[in-house]
Amino acid sequence: MTPDAADGDLAIESRALTKVFGSQRAVDGIDLAVPRGSVFGFLGPNGTGKTTSIRMMLGLVRATSGDVRVLGEPMPDRLRDVLPRVGALVEGPAFYPFLSGEANLRRFDSADRHASPATRRARVASALERVGLSAAASKKAGAYSLGMKQRLGIANALLQPRELLVLDEPTNGLDPQGTREVRHLVRSFAAEGTTVFVSSHLLAEVEQICTHAAIMSAGALVAQGSLAELRGAGQSSVRVSTPDPGAAAAVLVRFGLTPALSEPASASAEVSALLPDRAATDTGGRIDIDDILPALVRAGVRVRGFVVEEPSLEDRFVALTGEGFDVVR
Repeated sequence: MTPDAADGDLAIESRALTKVFGSQRAVDGIDLAVPRGSVFGFLGPNGTGKTTSIRMMLGLVRATSGDVRVLGEPMPDRLRDVLPRVGALVEGPAFYPFLSGEANLRRFDSADRHASPATRRARVASALERVGLSAAASKKAGAYSLGMKQRLGIANALLQPRELLVLDEPTNGLDPQGTREVRHLVRSFAAEGTTVFVSSHLLAEVEQICTHAAIMSAGALVAQGSLAELRGAGQSSVRVSTPDPGAAAAVLVRFGLTPALSEPASASAEVSALLPDRAATDTGGRIDIDDILPALVRAGVRVRGFVVEEPSLEDRFVALTGEGFDVVR
């Protein structure tokens, strides 16, 4: 396991988890470690095995090999004990189109052997209110927009208190306002102590709501850890906008950097250079970034812009996989 967490501190843990369909290895021996209390982003292009992995975690399909534990229990062996503690929205919600949103939730709640009939009405009303569907509670689910169906699916996952929420592409089909609402919901779940596992192909969503992430590529797990760890594995860069690119490049060279010049835009050009990785900088003391701008000014460089760009999750993903998020296997 990559994260340094004891087994009891993990909400989800898999070892060599593998699923093969015929000749296709959909999930290839993943070792996943999801810390309790985290908002964990399961990241990768569509078609890389994320949903298949989730289905194995929840006991919906049996793994070809390997094992997985959810909330400390082996799955699917302890499925009956684990699933009441887990709320899930996987592969989009499915509802009876001729029933209202409220009636659908009542039907699903009545199928839960742990749910008390005496408090059903209150639970359903509370779940609908939390996802912003109270006004549409009596509307038939078949007339719901895709975004409303997504929110109804999240409401279904909230009918009982949950230790773990598993949300597969929860913002699919949502407009910007709906996306913000789901983002707020996820943060509120985490604030209450619930572990939230979010599968997504949207980098921006993961960066805004998650504390940890794992990156999938072609069925394999290529990286995982806190967002800070994943970003920190990349390289920062410095970018200078100036009408004196030659002089700026000479200053960067004196700092031991290798500058690159872009084509001039109007009266200015951009000079950029990769910075040494943080570990080398911290231990070797070779470059203090704060010294670069004063050195440029002392050299008479007319600085129109100076930016230190930190590595992003997108940079890390592309470096690991060589793929963009439009890739589908």
